[in-house]
Amino acid sequence: MTKDAQTPTFTTPQGREIAYHLTQGTGPTVVFLGGFKSDMGGTKAVYLEDWARAQGRAYLRFDYSGHGESGGAFTDGAIGDWFEDACAALTLTDGPLVLVGSSMGGWISLQVARAMPERIAGMVTIAAAPDFTEDSMWGGFSDAQKAELMAGQVALPSEYGEPYIITRRLIEEGRNRLVLRDPLPLPFPVRFLQGTADADVDMSVALRLLDHAQGPDMRLTLVDGADHRFSDDTCLKLITDAVTDVLQTATDKG
Repeated sequence: MTKDAQTPTFTTPQGREIAYHLTQGTGPTVVFLGGFKSDMGGTKAVYLEDWARAQGRAYLRFDYSGHGESGGAFTDGAIGDWFEDACAALTLTDGPLVLVGSSMGGWISLQVARAMPERIAGMVTIAAAPDFTEDSMWGGFSDAQKAELMAGQVALPSEYGEPYIITRRLIEEGRNRLVLRDPLPLPFPVRFLQGTADADVDMSVALRLLDHAQGPDMRLTLVDGADHRFSDDTCLKLITDAVTDVLQTATDKG
């Protein structure tokens, strides 16, 4: 995707150009973190922005490097790069944050919460995919695919368009970012959302995350028949209901 002339950008400390949209309003700022090879122009990100505007709520959406309108090549990136991009994007706004992480964005949200817990007022995840490079990709590869990957990269089919090119660096760097192997404190309200018909992130991942994380106010909502996109009218309302619940709970506690 080429960058729209009207889309603002900033440069991360690592020198990557990141495109973003920031809506001014009351805090905590709601931040949408997108999925693997998705972008901030997706249904959920834009729906949340429209909702935030109607609420007078501060809202941030952005593209990781190699995604959407941001600079760089997708195949040059890895989980740690996109985590760094997210941390840099969060410096665009002051004060507490409610993170809304979709798929890979759920994993990155968990890393952000671990890195800067003092800024996080709450979290909503949508089909969160923590540790997917290790557990889903590497763990699911055949011996032939593993050999191909170790030689540089492997192509995986995608129902969303062109095949995903998975690089050796994506897998190896991801091992430095795992969140389900060590204690994962989430000391704020958390709402995990998961569809039962998700073909990309199995329900067992959501249950494992709920069991592994430690927090005083965590809830998992399973939506019968919902797929990985989680973007029909019912699912979109569930997302904004969850964000509203987290905001209200965080405000009451604050």
